[in-house]
Amino acid sequence: QNMVVDRIFSGIQPTGMPHLGNYLGAIQNWVNLQEECSSVLYSIMDMHSLTMPKDPAVLRQNILDTTAAILACGIDPKKCFFFRQSLVPEHAELAWILGCLTNVPRLLRLPQWKVWTQNWRALLSFLYLSFIKRSTHVPVGEDQVLHLELAQDIAQHFNKKYGEFFPVPKAILSTTKKIKSLRDPTVKMSKSDPQKLATVNIADSPDEIVLKFRKAVTDFTSEVTYDPASRPGVSNLVSIHAAVTGLSIKEVLHQSAGLDTAHYKMVVAESVIQKFAPIRNEIKKLQEDASHLIKVLEDGAEKAKELAAPIYQEVRRLVGFQ
Repeated sequence: QNMVVDRIFSGIQPTGMPHLGNYLGAIQNWVNLQEECSSVLYSIMDMHSLTMPKDPAVLRQNILDTTAAILACGIDPKKCFFFRQSLVPEHAELAWILGCLTNVPRLLRLPQWKVWTQNWRALLSFLYLSFIKRSTHVPVGEDQVLHLELAQDIAQHFNKKYGEFFPVPKAILSTTKKIKSLRDPTVKMSKSDPQKLATVNIADSPDEIVLKFRKAVTDFTSEVTYDPASRPGVSNLVSIHAAVTGLSIKEVLHQSAGLDTAHYKMVVAESVIQKFAPIRNEIKKLQEDASHLIKVLEDGAEKAKELAAPIYQEVRRLVGFQ
């Protein structure tokens, strides 16, 4: 509250249909931010996704499906810049320049580097895209704060070497608790989880949602309580219930008094079904018109390039290319 926000940037990889955690932790916040701020950019991070091998046909379809999902959730291209990463070539060119400033010894000094060693290209790709738009704020979850610290380090290093140019981006933290796997509540919900019952996708049918919540791991205590440390499974359900209904944890617990966990799972499942029903229907409608989805991304990329071009030209001047 009361902070000056000049420009917000965030992105999502096209690695399949977004899931419940993506929606509650990021996309729902994106929708709110586009209403509150005048300069907001959201990207389909297709170049970012190539850090893991992708079949070209699958990637093309994932780009369209992710675009349909983001639009169905309420992102309005008239209120924000919504574009596909690879359609803005300045991003890759700036990535080279900033990459040359980001040497391995410098990265090794960062305590969080060990967490990223398996996917460092994806991390840097995300950070460089935020720079090409000179973003001042980046919406992140609790687990992404360390990523932003590296972005801040890179901005400060560039500014020290070439003069003040890039804003040092600040975090906009999501208020939603991290959504955990339904099969292993010690880890976050993930698209790549091999257990199909672990992740609720926003386009899942009501029957699929009911099955996944019925099979959700809890414990041997039937009462519904909120204690993430000792009862992570039930607490995850309470967090989901609160997030999709807009109620507080305390209100959810009051409403659930007297229910055992088996019945409570179905209450949470029904809340998720009601939340995603209109989104699921809109996704199906949008998926039937691929040309519309492609045009939305191309139009957004044209606006994003207009924004990125003068920034990148100034970077070229600063580093001595022109």
